[in-house]
Amino acid sequence: MSRLWNSGKRPGCLVRGCLAVIVFSLLALAAVFFLQRSRSALPERFVLHIPLTGTVREHSSRSGALPFLAPMEPLSQQELLFMLRRASGDSRVEAVLLSIDGLRAAPAKIGELRASIEAVRKGGKRVIAFLRSPEDSDYLLASACDSIIVAKGSFMLLDGLRAETLYYKTALAKIGVSFQAAQWKEYKSGVEPYVRSGPSPQSRERLGELLDDVYGEYLGYVSRRRAMAPETLERIVNTRPLMTAEEAIRLKLVDGTVPAWQLEPSLEKTMTGRLPEEESDFFVDGRRYSASFDSPLEHEGREKLALVTISGPIVPTGSEGVEDMGEGVGEGQIRRALDRALADKNIRAIVVRIDSPGGDAMASASMLEMLDSAAVKKPLVVSMSGVAASGGYMAALAGKTIYASPLTITGSIGVYALKPEISGLAEKTGLGRSVVTRGRYADANSLFKPLDREEYRMFVEASGEIYRDFVGKVAASRTLSFAGADSLAGGRVWTGKRALAVGLVDRSGGLFDALREAQRLAGIDSTRHPEIVSLSEEQGWIALLLNGDGARLMQRAERMVVKHLAGSALSSGGMSAFDVFGLEAVRSGRMMMLTLMPFDVDIR
Repeated sequence: MSRLWNSGKRPGCLVRGCLAVIVFSLLALAAVFFLQRSRSALPERFVLHIPLTGTVREHSSRSGALPFLAPMEPLSQQELLFMLRRASGDSRVEAVLLSIDGLRAAPAKIGELRASIEAVRKGGKRVIAFLRSPEDSDYLLASACDSIIVAKGSFMLLDGLRAETLYYKTALAKIGVSFQAAQWKEYKSGVEPYVRSGPSPQSRERLGELLDDVYGEYLGYVSRRRAMAPETLERIVNTRPLMTAEEAIRLKLVDGTVPAWQLEPSLEKTMTGRLPEEESDFFVDGRRYSASFDSPLEHEGREKLALVTISGPIVPTGSEGVEDMGEGVGEGQIRRALDRALADKNIRAIVVRIDSPGGDAMASASMLEMLDSAAVKKPLVVSMSGVAASGGYMAALAGKTIYASPLTITGSIGVYALKPEISGLAEKTGLGRSVVTRGRYADANSLFKPLDREEYRMFVEASGEIYRDFVGKVAASRTLSFAGADSLAGGRVWTGKRALAVGLVDRSGGLFDALREAQRLAGIDSTRHPEIVSLSEEQGWIALLLNGDGARLMQRAERMVVKHLAGSALSSGGMSAFDVFGLEAVRSGRMMMLTLMPFDVDIR
């Protein structure tokens, strides 16, 4: 084996060649199978069965995924919205069945899905929710349906909302690790877990306001749908959070119970009046339904609207490893999407959908510049999803009109930076270090020493420059004075409803509202239906296969397998924004200035 490696040849290439042959063969067979399955004709009458489980991501990566791994990913927010919109006008769809189990989503995403469910019901179609072991998020979405069925023998947990933050300062000090921080300004609380032992008054204040807004909307919506007083629902949450399915029926929280295995047969018998056949095609899975169409919505003519999605942490150029894992959005990805939108003469306007807590400060600013440049050439409208905060809000400033849902998390206009220091850990472990430098500050950014007074002053001032630039961008875009923009900044987090009141966004609404506005700005008649073209998708594996791009196909296969294996070991929620930038910091070895939301807000 050693002779082979030293012979000057590259055995790795031989191994890759063999693997390529095997992969190509498997993909060719899989292509036939999956294309045949996805394009098979749908029945003339059916119930659309949509699974809703796990974390609801904004945008699917299945277009670029390998077919045998793609089905593992839950349906994305955009897939669900477009699917429900299609179903509302599809005469073949008798009813919609939502199987909801362990849903985890931002409050605004649940609100937008509820609005889509209500649109299906207004179209005369029945919507049924089936819950296995429901918690607050499952029940909040299910409450939009005509009826709620719970799995027999299951329990229902409605225990309200909770915000939890861990503080690492004291624990890290025990092993000799500490942090220095630059914080612009007092409400930018992302540094607090590393430099404090508990929350600041500002952090507690803002988080309390967010919980008040979300909890009030939760109680108000559910109580209206279930025809009970909000006080009654709150009393149940505070006194009987855990209940059996039968108790939930008695409390009029749900409408019935059935064993999971009997759900489809009993529903088919109720709707058709006959016993189900052994090979019944009465239920059509959401993925099969979606795959039967070549575009998100019905369209006519050659006019198009581009949909560009900024989803996940914003990472800088050179972070392809993070971007390729689907855990961040890079400058290059957005640049390519905008280039396609501007090059296609049939694309009349651009809708930028943002579901991002922000990220790298320079990457966020670069993304805004690209969007501003595109907005000069074609109308550009922004639609905020679950979160469009900090660097995500910066990107939104390019919009002619900015839409946000009432519970969208936005704002967080601020900057922070963290500098780790492990001299205590080195001393505890007996690690010695010798450094030879040329230049006064050559060793300033070292893990093994804290910044001295002058170094720390420059550290804080550098992040302050980024903050002032950020506030200046907000002032220019929102026609505010610098002082006025600064009074809304400082790291303050706003719900969409509050952001609308203070002028940080223009209108309340979701994705379809933004698409209608883009159509109006493009001068397309409101009675027409332009094609919606998603430009955030990777080139599909079939296209790579047909183009003979074996190298990219192998790279994609490798990273998808790694992601799949990592996903099995990690939680279904994937990596948080802080995990992403921790990975990038380890990879790059550099200090990072972040315009990043200090916390995530999901309902479980």
